[in-house]
This record gives sequence, structure tokens and C-alpha cells, in this order.
Amino acid sequence: MIKILRYTEYLYLGVFIFSLYRIYTDWNLDRQSAYLFVFFAIVSIGMFFFRRNYRKKFEQRKRDNER
Repeated sequence: MIKILRYTEYLYLGVFIFSLYRIYTDWNLDRQSAYLFVFFAIVSIGMFFFRRNYRKKFEQRKRDNER
């Protein structure tokens, strides 16, 4: 289960990088689309750090229960 949590972290990071790319390419062409991807970038980087924190707490609890 911990491996799945790790993969979802990097999935959110991938969405963040893709959103940054779309913001860069669409900024002068279509502002509305760029703003939508700004929202996606903010949410995805927040979810990346949230999931990372959650996974580390889960691993720590698992280590504490094994002792």
C-alpha cells in the first residue's frame, strides 16, 4: 500500500509539471485556459505535499507498531 501512495505523489507532481507547461504555452493565446491550469497547478502541488506528509505519517505509525 505504501508503494501506491508513493506513486500517487508523483502522479500529482506530473500534473503540476504538465500544468506549468500548459500555462507557459497558453498564456498569450488563451488566458481562460491558462487560469484553469494555474488552478490545477496549485491544487496538484498542494496534494503532492499533503500525500507525502500522509505517507510519511503512515510509515512512521507502521514502524512504531512493529516495535
